Amino acid sequence: DEDFKRLVRHRWQISLILFSVMMFSYFGYLLLIAYGKEVLAQPLAGPVNWGLTLGIGLIVLAWFLTGLYIRWANKRYDSE
Repeated sequence: DEDFKRLVRHRWQISLILFSVMMFSYFGYLLLIAYGKEVLAQPLAGPVNWGLTLGIGLIVLAWFLTGLYIRWANKRYDSE
C-alpha cells in the first residue's frame, strides 16, 4: 500500500533527524569534556558550572526529542 510506504518513509526521516540531533549534541558534549575542560569548568552561578548545566541540558534535550517523536507519532498513527 502506498500510504503505508509513505508512512514508513516519514517515520525513518523523523527518526534519523532526531537521532542525528541527539548524537551531534552528545558527541559535542564529549568533545568538550575531552578538549574544552576549561570551558566546562567556568562557574555559572555559585558551585554550578557549564559542564553540569550542559549535562543536564542533554538529559532535557533527550526528553524533549522523545516528546516530539511521541507527539508526531500520535498525530500520524492515531489520527485515523
